[in-house]
Amino acid sequence: MTHNNRDFSAELNADQLAAATHGDGPLLIVAGAGSGKTRTLVYRVAHLVERGVRPERILLLTFTRRAAHEMLSRAERLIGSASRNVQGGTFHATAHRLLRRFGPAAGLPRDFSIMDQGDSADLMQISRAALGLGAGAKRFPKKETLHHVYSRHVNTGVAMEDIVREEYPRFIEYIPDFTRLYADYTLRKQERNLVDYDDLLLLWAMLLEASPEIANDIAGLYDHILVDEYQDTNALQARILRGMARAHSNITVVGDDAQSIYSFRGATIRNILDFPVQFPGTCVVTLDRNYRSTPQILDTSNTLIAEAGERFTKTLWTDRNSAERVTLVTARDEPQQTRYVVDRILELHEEGTALRNIAVLFRAGYLSADLEIELSNRKIPFEKWGGLKFLEAAHVKDVLAFLRVLENPRDEVSWYRLLLLLPGIGEATARAAMDALAAAAWDSAAFGGYSPPPRARVAHAALAELLRTLREAPDTADAQVAREIGHVRGMYDAIVRDRYDRPEPRLADLDQLQTIASAFPDRATFLSALALEPPSATQDFAGASVDREDDALVLSTVHSSKGKEWDAVFIISAVDGLFPSTRALGSEEECDEERRLMYVAMTRARNHLAVVHPLSSYGSRRGADYSLTQLSRFVDQKVRATMDWVALGADDTLASPDVALATNPTVDLRALLRGRFGA
Repeated sequence: MTHNNRDFSAELNADQLAAATHGDGPLLIVAGAGSGKTRTLVYRVAHLVERGVRPERILLLTFTRRAAHEMLSRAERLIGSASRNVQGGTFHATAHRLLRRFGPAAGLPRDFSIMDQGDSADLMQISRAALGLGAGAKRFPKKETLHHVYSRHVNTGVAMEDIVREEYPRFIEYIPDFTRLYADYTLRKQERNLVDYDDLLLLWAMLLEASPEIANDIAGLYDHILVDEYQDTNALQARILRGMARAHSNITVVGDDAQSIYSFRGATIRNILDFPVQFPGTCVVTLDRNYRSTPQILDTSNTLIAEAGERFTKTLWTDRNSAERVTLVTARDEPQQTRYVVDRILELHEEGTALRNIAVLFRAGYLSADLEIELSNRKIPFEKWGGLKFLEAAHVKDVLAFLRVLENPRDEVSWYRLLLLLPGIGEATARAAMDALAAAAWDSAAFGGYSPPPRARVAHAALAELLRTLREAPDTADAQVAREIGHVRGMYDAIVRDRYDRPEPRLADLDQLQTIASAFPDRATFLSALALEPPSATQDFAGASVDREDDALVLSTVHSSKGKEWDAVFIISAVDGLFPSTRALGSEEECDEERRLMYVAMTRARNHLAVVHPLSSYGSRRGADYSLTQLSRFVDQKVRATMDWVALGADDTLASPDVALATNPTVDLRALLRGRFGA
């Protein structure tokens, strides 16, 4: 098929072409790992535009802003500037845009502030204190637990009572208090013009379901909807998509049920498995040709995932050539596992593989501790993915709190955070100050008139003066937000130096925050962008690209590795109780998700894959004692038959393992033993 002097059939395989050039109606693209799903989605956008669909009437939903940006850039290279008007972004960013536009007609003021998840938990803590909950002797749930239950209820549609019974049975007696607290929390958000991260999707769904007029206006904006990574969507997102596609059913979703690994965030594999039922007449196209991995890596991965429960059956294949099988390495303990991995990384590096093309993957962040120490000792540069997020750092949240109270003087959480920075102010005094501000209708100028305790007077006067200066500063378009952060730091840097023994890394983070802020036109846009897609690190923002000359090994949790690929991958600590994790062993569904997680880890590798299993390991991040371990149940006899299995000797040299892999033993010792006693 020729498009705009381009022959799509020469650039796509037959399955990719069928998906890209599908006509109208629902389309499910089951895209295996490394099968070119992004390419297929880009060509589908190009096909729709060239077919005459107006670009601004196409909505492309992705899970990161970066993914949307990459797809639309590729579409532009394919068909030119016509694709620039395609609407693209994350679910939450799209919800934000639609709520600003259509919210006022449904009683939601246009100038609402967005709380991130940490702020939401803090506001719940304020509700808890105001209601006097947890004041008794018995332990009441912490704010993080309260927020988790609320968020899970909103995103999954599961009743709050059922979530408490299943996940927190020790708090069953407090179920009526959960309801009271969430009612107070909801009212506080309304009174303070706050919307939390989960509300963005919930309010979008409500607009589509509660008002036929508004629903028709919103759904009528788009003729085609395309969704990436559909296996990662939750029940609420599926509700939204049904509402958005109500008139035309022109919805294309791309995903891989074998890579559904985010149930802890509320994602459900049912969305992709049930898509053909929810959208009758669905055309299903399977992409099973893999362009990433060697046949041996695919053989191991296919064998592993074949044991999963319900799934779309597909077997990944490739026409790449390679003689190297996947290696299963048995180490005596964690230190020997670490030495093997580091030595092998250095070998690959000497053979010409850049460090950034090598990754070490693990089930949980703490499992890389031993490895991080060894890499530091050997001066091998590395970066770790899946640790503390940039915006979760207290010092970054503190600076943002100053900007938030300027943007929305009713933002109780941010006021509370600022007050607790002042010497001489504790929680009781901060609450009294909140009451005074509420009585003054949250006029931030009234803060100067509040009378603090004697110990806090100097700091209070400095904060009141800073807020006055920021309120009265002339509104100039050029780097206004960065200048505001500069003013805040005139007061806050001294607090950082006073609070932390090593202030330098924190001050460097604030330098980065200022740099990021300079790219935004105004405070509201900056704060919304941070809340909608919090960066893990500063390079997550468009325009702040990673320095490719800075060659560093990647250490990553498997969850954080999804969507990425490397020449060589090491999966460490592949032992039962860690991978799969202990908490998953009691549930068939959770165990299946852990299997998919290992499949994701294996399919990140292009050329080399090693799975490492220490015979003894620390049982937990706090464990002081080693315990004997068992190889992950996922690496069973069938999977092992696709691998070269080696054991590390006492001097770290490779040796044949003590355990034979023979499937047809020449003698059955168990049978002989049974016969001895007539069994």
